[in-house]
Amino acid sequence: MFDIKKSTMDLGGKTLTLETGRVARQADGAVIATLGETVVLCAVTAARSVKEGQDFFPLTVHYQEKYSAAGRIPGGFFKRERGATEKETLVSRLIDRPIRPLFPEGFYNEINVIAQVLSYDGENEPDILAMIAASAALTISGVPFMGPIGAARVGYQDGDYILNPTLDQVKEGDLDLVVAATGDAVMMVESEAKELSEEVMLGAVVFAHDASKKIVDCIIDLAEQAAKDPWELAPVADQSAAKKKLRSLIGKDLTAAYKLTDKQARQNAINDARTKARDAFADLKESDPAQYLGTLKLVKKLEAEIVRTAILKDGRRIDGRDTKTVRPIEAMVHFLPRAHGSALFTRGETQAICTTTLGTKDAEQMIDGLNGLHYERFMLHYNFPPYSVGEVGRFGAPGRREVGHGKLAWRALNPVLPSKEEFPYTIRVLSDITESNGSSSMATVCGGSLSMMDAGVPLKRPVSGIAMGLILEGKDYAVISDILGDEDHLGDMDFKVAGTSEGITSLQMDIKIAGITEEIMKVALAQANEGRAHILGEMAKALGETRTELSAHAPRIETFSIDKSKIREVIGTGGKVIREIVATTGAKVDIDDEGVIKVSSSDPAQIEAAVNWIKGLVEEAEVGKIYNGKVVNLVDFGAFVNFMGGKDGLVHVSEIRNERVEKVADVLSEGQEVKVKVLEVDPRGKVRLSMRVVDQETGAELEDTRPAREPREGGDRGPRGPRRDGGDRGPRGEGGDRGPRRDGGDRGPRRDRGDRPRREEGNEGGNGLPSFITDN
Repeated sequence: MFDIKKSTMDLGGKTLTLETGRVARQADGAVIATLGETVVLCAVTAARSVKEGQDFFPLTVHYQEKYSAAGRIPGGFFKRERGATEKETLVSRLIDRPIRPLFPEGFYNEINVIAQVLSYDGENEPDILAMIAASAALTISGVPFMGPIGAARVGYQDGDYILNPTLDQVKEGDLDLVVAATGDAVMMVESEAKELSEEVMLGAVVFAHDASKKIVDCIIDLAEQAAKDPWELAPVADQSAAKKKLRSLIGKDLTAAYKLTDKQARQNAINDARTKARDAFADLKESDPAQYLGTLKLVKKLEAEIVRTAILKDGRRIDGRDTKTVRPIEAMVHFLPRAHGSALFTRGETQAICTTTLGTKDAEQMIDGLNGLHYERFMLHYNFPPYSVGEVGRFGAPGRREVGHGKLAWRALNPVLPSKEEFPYTIRVLSDITESNGSSSMATVCGGSLSMMDAGVPLKRPVSGIAMGLILEGKDYAVISDILGDEDHLGDMDFKVAGTSEGITSLQMDIKIAGITEEIMKVALAQANEGRAHILGEMAKALGETRTELSAHAPRIETFSIDKSKIREVIGTGGKVIREIVATTGAKVDIDDEGVIKVSSSDPAQIEAAVNWIKGLVEEAEVGKIYNGKVVNLVDFGAFVNFMGGKDGLVHVSEIRNERVEKVADVLSEGQEVKVKVLEVDPRGKVRLSMRVVDQETGAELEDTRPAREPREGGDRGPRGPRRDGGDRGPRGEGGDRGPRRDGGDRGPRRDRGDRPRREEGNEGGNGLPSFITDN
């Protein structure tokens, strides 16, 4: 029934298996990729015809993680996989970005790439497997895909690169880098690093490329066994005559337009030229719609030719800069008065308003995935409203692009954050792009860094970011710094680098051609380093170091530890005590299983009240120490005073004043604030207090002036004397004979008492009464 084909290889010490022919046989291409016990299925389907009037390539990539893959049932009401999570969106982009440039120009058939995680072992991440499976499925499907590509994850620890690192190795190491590449060149890079040098980052990319080449060979081996016949493409029409006509018609107009440095003026001039072209070829719109659309596509090619030639031959860019100059920068902090931290970062015609909000532990983001529930204390959200580019468009929930740009900025800033122990706050950075003309994600990095410093987040060092571009024609190339939007669209590479003065924290690269060489990447990294250093200097003019004080509107958090055996006393039965603390003081209280307590509030007085309450619950009363207290109950023989949170003690009527107090209620009332000294804590924890030896105004200890107690009249009792019947009690030896019974009978020998304590050892008080009576 099944015609199964397989190809295997070693990947980082584990066996990678690619299989086709067993599952999803009606798809154009379907591959199951297995590494360890992680299994990913990728199926590719393609439309056989192009929709009428369509002039773009509709490639759609979906990545989905099945909870059953990890033996889990989804949470929530519906108990099934629903909309894409952030991780699924990001992995979908990881697959899309390297394969999209590898389809031929003019291919507009719709293609669906669907990758599903079927099994997950908790050790081998499925994202790399999904990229490999997608490449393999496209390669065997017969569609005109100019691949295949390989993909590899690289870690870096103790000076060594690690291929296909485990989750623990990534967490403990200094690098998490993903590369997608063909056999000849790198196509995509995505990474997060702990301030690594350009040399280490470039070495990691080369190391990953070498591994990717072997994966490409494995996919080719599978394709040789199972590939379908390639599609026959229609011959490309000769459009040289139409291009020549366009150049003579609008060539000078476009050249003049791209010399305008103002974006809006430039766009208006370009739109006028495009309208002129549409009018000139209007007769084709009815007679030959396909040729009409193809002719209008040539306008974009003509624009690219003008811009690229000016950069390569003359070194002149659209806005008049050379290839290394960064646009003018203006940064300001404390831009918004009520935000915990804020910054307005403007670079040329790109601008971002970044705010930082600090919260407590209960504000952490709960994330449910294949690895189970976990909590994220740092969030960064990026918004790109249509007005930022002067357009009318959809405004609402973030799209894939916004999720991806936000995650790139998150990766750039995350390595410099303080630990939870150093700064126990939840941090949310919000970036709203208000103007955009190139590299708004790097503006988010710069503005986010400044806003966190303004909020008092103790970053290790400030972070800046820059976007680099590439113009490549044959062997000639030019690397350009701080690219504009048009340079991004008309160029061959979008290369973003972020980092501190000490090294790189994030690197992202997307290539629109069939890859770039190691030499070009080396030049780009060195040039980016110069640009980042310049931007850091401009940022320092606004704020050179983190503020030492938090905003007055930010919550304060005080952290301390208690003995784990005291946790139940703070929480109380069913949480009664901790709820009372929160309700009474207004502060938030978090306590973990190790006894670490975090008390937070924007009002320091509330924190102080809650901390004192908790410490009073767990603190042991110290004899001789003076405490502030409150009378909670009056009795005939004294008053009970709460002096340590939930701890009460007794002030005997004789310890209220030096003079005699006839009635306690004449001197004290419930709720009255008093100052007391601890006189004694008995073995059962009962506390005896005194008010008379403490100055009730100042709290200072007073000298005890009460005279010593006078001896009893008649002196000491002396010995008890003989029994009333004149007889001698005699010794009561242990186990001896008790003598005859009164009725003359023999009592017999005493029973053995064993370990039973004698009465004088604690079973009776000094007056002969049982202790449970004397205790009361």
